[in-house]
Amino acid sequence: MLLIAFVLIGLPSVSSVHAAEDGRKVSVVSFGLYGDQGVFRREATGAAEIVAGRFGTGSIDVRYNSRTGGGATIQALAKSLLAAANGLDTENDVLFLILTSHGSPDGLAVKAGRLMQTLTPSTLAEMLARTGVRHKVVVISACYSGVFIPRLASPDVLVITAADAEHSSFGCQDKAKWTYFGDAFFNVALRQAKSLKDAFVIARALVRKRELSERFEPSNPLIAGGANVEPLLIARP
Repeated sequence: MLLIAFVLIGLPSVSSVHAAEDGRKVSVVSFGLYGDQGVFRREATGAAEIVAGRFGTGSIDVRYNSRTGGGATIQALAKSLLAAANGLDTENDVLFLILTSHGSPDGLAVKAGRLMQTLTPSTLAEMLARTGVRHKVVVISACYSGVFIPRLASPDVLVITAADAEHSSFGCQDKAKWTYFGDAFFNVALRQAKSLKDAFVIARALVRKRELSERFEPSNPLIAGGANVEPLLIARP
C-alpha cells in the first residue's frame, strides 16, 4: 500500500449552511508522517474528521505513510498546502494543518518505507508562508513539538503542540488509535469545546492527569499565537 489519501471537496448540508452564515472556509490538511506505526495514520484520519465536523467548510486532504511507502512526504506536504490554499480566500479563510509523528529537537520524523526525512521548523515555516493564506492553525502531535513555536506562532498563526521543546509526548504504540495528546485534544476536548483555546485547556489537563497516573515526566503541551485566528473559529454545536 504505497499511498492512501482522500480529498473531499464540499461537506454535508450543515457545512454549507454554516459557510453561508459566516462566508468563511476552513480547509484541513492532515498528515501522518511516520509509516512504521499505524497510530499516526489513525490519528491523522480521525483528527481531520473531527476538525472538519466542528469547523470545516472547505477541502480535506489526509495523507499518511506505511511500512512499505506512502505519499506523506515533505514534498507532498508542500503541494497539499498550496492546493488547499488555492481554494481559499487568502485574507478571510483559514488553513488548518495537523501533523502527527515522532519528533526530536530537530523537527518531525518522516518515514515512508525506506525514505527518511526530517521536517524542520524553518522548512515548515517557509511552506506555510508560500501558501499566501493569512490565517492558519497548526496542531503538531509529537515529542519535542514545541520547537516549532518560535518559527511559526504569530497573531495570524495559532500553534498547538503536544509537548514543549524539551520533553517527549506519549502514546505512540503501533496499534493505538490515538496518542495521549491526540486523544485528549481531538477525540475528547474538541468534540465538546466551542473554541480551540477551550479545547486546549481541557486537553492539557487530561494529558497531565494521565501522565502523572502513569508516572511519566509531563510533556507540557503548549499553545501560542493566534490572536487574530481564534475569533474566526467557533465550533458548530
